[in-house]
Amino acid sequence: MAKKKKQKSDNTIAQNKTARFEYKIEDTFEAGMELQGWEVKAIRAGKVNISESYVYIRNGEAFVSGIQLMPLDAASTHVVCNPTRIRKLLLNKRELEVLSSRVERQGYTIVATNMYWKQAWVKLKIGLAKGKKEHDKRADEKDREWKISKERMMKHKVR
Repeated sequence: MAKKKKQKSDNTIAQNKTARFEYKIEDTFEAGMELQGWEVKAIRAGKVNISESYVYIRNGEAFVSGIQLMPLDAASTHVVCNPTRIRKLLLNKRELEVLSSRVERQGYTIVATNMYWKQAWVKLKIGLAKGKKEHDKRADEKDREWKISKERMMKHKVR
């Protein structure tokens, strides 16, 4: 009998595609999240949106705001579901110090770029970012279009 190959499933829950367009992300960190039970169930059902989320640091702790988790219809009646509550991020002390120093001294912004499963845990990939100017966005768009047209030309030459 032939061995069955394990199929690697995509662990991505949600992506923030506008973050890469609006910001130049220079460094990324992986953070855990403090979640309630109904939130994990909603994430498993795919009812999450991180496109308007941002991260800030207060009193040496990191928090994420703007993540929208829509509660399930079968949610318990005794639990108050707040879809846009502020959630605490779980980071190492050293990572928190790096993030806070760069935000305060060098003018960086912290944005959530990706939410994914890592084994049984929900992880949030956050990035240290600087805002792009309008000409930077146009240059990125031009580069992206050039890559697409270059691949089309190469595809036609191979045949």
